[in-house]
Amino acid sequence: MSSCSMLRGFRADGLEGPGIFSFEHHVHDTIPNGDQVFRFKVAESRADWIDTLHFYNEPPHCINQTFPEAMANKSATQGIMIIHDDNIVYELYQGNFSADRLATVFSVSKSITSLLCGIAVDEGYIESIDDPVTKYLPELKGKDPRWEMLTIRYLLCMFSGLDFDDEYSFNIKELKTVNAIARLNYGHNMVKQIRGLKFRCDPGTKFHYESMTTAILGVVIERATGRRYADYLSEKVWKPLQMESVALINIDSRKHRAAHAFGGITCTLKDLAKIGRLYLNNGMWDGKRIVSEEWIHRTTDFYPGSSYRYSWYDVRFEGFETGQYPGFYAIGIYNQVLYINPHKKLIMVRIGADNIGWATIPEVFEQLSNIWP
Repeated sequence: MSSCSMLRGFRADGLEGPGIFSFEHHVHDTIPNGDQVFRFKVAESRADWIDTLHFYNEPPHCINQTFPEAMANKSATQGIMIIHDDNIVYELYQGNFSADRLATVFSVSKSITSLLCGIAVDEGYIESIDDPVTKYLPELKGKDPRWEMLTIRYLLCMFSGLDFDDEYSFNIKELKTVNAIARLNYGHNMVKQIRGLKFRCDPGTKFHYESMTTAILGVVIERATGRRYADYLSEKVWKPLQMESVALINIDSRKHRAAHAFGGITCTLKDLAKIGRLYLNNGMWDGKRIVSEEWIHRTTDFYPGSSYRYSWYDVRFEGFETGQYPGFYAIGIYNQVLYINPHKKLIMVRIGADNIGWATIPEVFEQLSNIWP
C-alpha cells in the first residue's frame, strides 16, 4: 500500500514532491464562495520605503538584507501582499503569479482547520476540546488505551504522542517514515491509515509537530458536524468572509472523501489575507461574529514555553526580536506565511515556490512590524 502511494506521488508530483500548483494533479473538493465579495482597498504604495529597509536573519548568520533579498532568501517568492488598516500598501508578484491565482498553502491549512474547529466548538458540535477523539472516531476504541487519552486539545497543540513524522527526503534509512507521509498525501483511505497508527509516547507528554495529528482533527470535525470539510468551511468561513474566489482542498479519494486538513487547502493570496483580517478583528467580520473571541485569544495569547498554540505560531517563543506589540503567524512548507499584528493593524502574506527548508520570513515580517509607523 505504501509503495503504491509513493508511486502515485511520483506520478503526480515527480521527485521534487508537491508544489504550489500540484492541486491540478490531485483529487479535490471545491470550497465555494458566495455572491457577496469583500475587496481590500488599494492605497498609496509603501514599496519605496519598505524596499530600502534592512533586516537581519536569526543567528548565527545575521545577514544584513533588504526586504526583497530577505523574502527570496531560501525559497523563490511568488507573491507578497502587505495590508495596513484594510488597505493594500505593498504588492510583489513574480512570473505569472498574481493575487488572484490559486496556490496551495500547505501547513497554513492546519491553522485554518483550527479556525474551523473553533467554530464547531462555538456551535456545540464539539462539546469540549478535552473530548477524546474516540468520541468521534469510536472505531479507535479498544485498539490502544492511549486513544482514549488523546483529546482534541492535544491534536490542536501537537501533543498527540503518535509515532509519525513528516519526512520528505527520500533515503533508505527513513524509508518507513517516507512511506507513511506518502500514504497520507497520496493514499486512498486516510481513515484506514489512522486506524493502524501506533504511539511513541502518552498523549499530552511531548510536543512533536507532524501532519497526521491535524489529519485526525479534520476527520473529527467532519464526524462532529456531519458535514464534509469543504462544505463546512464554505458555509462558515468562505462565504461569510466574502472571499473573491473558490478554494480547493485535496481529499484522499472520491470514494472516501477524507479532507487533507493538514496541508491540502488551495486558495488565492487575497483570500488568505482575509483569514488574517478575521483574526486581527478578534473573530468579527464587519459586525458579524464568525468565531468566538475566546477562541481567538486561546490561539493568540502568549503562554511561556509554547510556540504552537492551537495550530498558530507565536513569534515571542521563536526568539525573534520583538517590539512592544508582537504578532503571530501561520506557516507552511516553501514558506507560505500569513502574519498578523492586530496592534499595528497589519496583515502580511507570502507565497513561495520551492525549498522545503526553514527560512526567516516570519522574522522579517515581525521586524517590519516593529518599525511600522
